Amino acid sequence: MNPQFKKGILELCVLVIVKQKDQYGYELAQNLTEKIAIAEGSLYPLLRRLTKEEYLSTYMAKSTEGPPRKYYRVTEAGERYMNNLIEDWQSFQTNVSQLIKEAME
Repeated sequence: MNPQFKKGILELCVLVIVKQKDQYGYELAQNLTEKIAIAEGSLYPLLRRLTKEEYLSTYMAKSTEGPPRKYYRVTEAGERYMNNLIEDWQSFQTNVSQLIKEAME
């Protein structure tokens, strides 16, 4: 997949996945890479930014496999932002699909 496509939609994907279930960084990276190949180096700066912008909050939880883990949770503001991104994505996707369809006729 084109790297620019991934970069543009990664924020929405992170919010959608974390909305389904609070996740720690490595878990989130694994869940994302099942659908979209990403570099972990691009995920953590995004998580820091979304936390700073108060779209995500964090908390520490014990782990059975080592030190406590930092979990990410979508905030109310993050849910509103995510819903706006979903609307934007759906409109964008519809318009691009229409352009492609017209070009292929």
